[in-house]
Amino acid sequence: MKKNLPLCSPISPRAREIICIILFVAVLPFLTDALLGRGWVRIVDFAMLYIMLALGLNIVVGYAGLLDLGYIAFYAVGAYCYALTSSPHLALAYPLLFPDGLHLSFLIVLPLAALLAGGFGILLGAPTLRLRGDYLAIVTLGFGEIVRIFMNNLNAPVNLTNGPQGISMIDPVRIAGVSLNTTQQVFGFSLPSVHLYFYLFAGFTAVVVFVSHRLEKSRIGRAWMAIREDEVAASAMGINTRNLKLLAFAMGAMFGGVSGTLFAGFQGFVSPESFSLMESIMVLCMVVLGGMGNIYGVILGGMTLALLPEVLRHSIVPLQQAMFGRTLIDPESLRMLLFGTALIGVMLFRPAGLWPSRVRRRELATDEAEQ
Repeated sequence: MKKNLPLCSPISPRAREIICIILFVAVLPFLTDALLGRGWVRIVDFAMLYIMLALGLNIVVGYAGLLDLGYIAFYAVGAYCYALTSSPHLALAYPLLFPDGLHLSFLIVLPLAALLAGGFGILLGAPTLRLRGDYLAIVTLGFGEIVRIFMNNLNAPVNLTNGPQGISMIDPVRIAGVSLNTTQQVFGFSLPSVHLYFYLFAGFTAVVVFVSHRLEKSRIGRAWMAIREDEVAASAMGINTRNLKLLAFAMGAMFGGVSGTLFAGFQGFVSPESFSLMESIMVLCMVVLGGMGNIYGVILGGMTLALLPEVLRHSIVPLQQAMFGRTLIDPESLRMLLFGTALIGVMLFRPAGLWPSRVRRRELATDEAEQ
């Protein structure tokens, strides 16, 4: 007798988890808008950009173990690539060569920006192959500052970046002829611009998470981790450390270029001030604080450090007025003080990060046992 088979197979726990995440992401902008206001939806949009940046840096720092303090330079390359090809700047600066500007499609500029940023990643990685630790950090820091100063000063004699004034009137992101800068009606729902950008950023973040996960489980990912643990031993085992280091820099830079392109289209304005050293340090803190080498930890670190300063910004003044009747300490100074104290506390009590990878947790446990 044949047993009656069920008409449909039960949903696996993994599939159930993915469905719950998709549903949560789908309703998140509406919940945020209803509970906190539309300005917080915009803050969450920027948090998604920071998560993409942190995941890209996690390839370099978390997987390959290469300390990079100039990662924000690739973010700037992607942003300026989109700004130059999707704004009237070239028409204003060179009316004879570009009478109408370029105004290329977002879907064309995005891969171009990613490839250009990847090329800059290789350009950074090539001369630093023999450097490690502090020396590598200093060189990458210098690279990030060189790119920022380059953007700040390249308005004469050739006006390419418009210098410290930045580039404005950048075209919004358009997909299939639909502009994300205007409210759209989708299945009877009215989706404002910040909601549309949220879903766009969430989609790209999901792609970055998928690629990062596949890289981590691949032979390339295991080779990166071998280089991180002991480069000499990895080289002795036949791993081509030179090419894999360059690949790590290029892959991380491409994610940074994609994030920069999305930032320029969302913000509509770019200037060198958006790509300072503090931004690089902030992204590095997201990786270290969340948990180096762990994708979910990096996402948690990105969300925490992107949202925590804004929470402190909006709560410090009301809290002081409720306690003392007036504002005693400048909100910006107190916000950074509390932010720094939170970082120190986490590093003291959770040295492997808020959500460390199992490998990092075992390493720290071994080190503590040896001491």
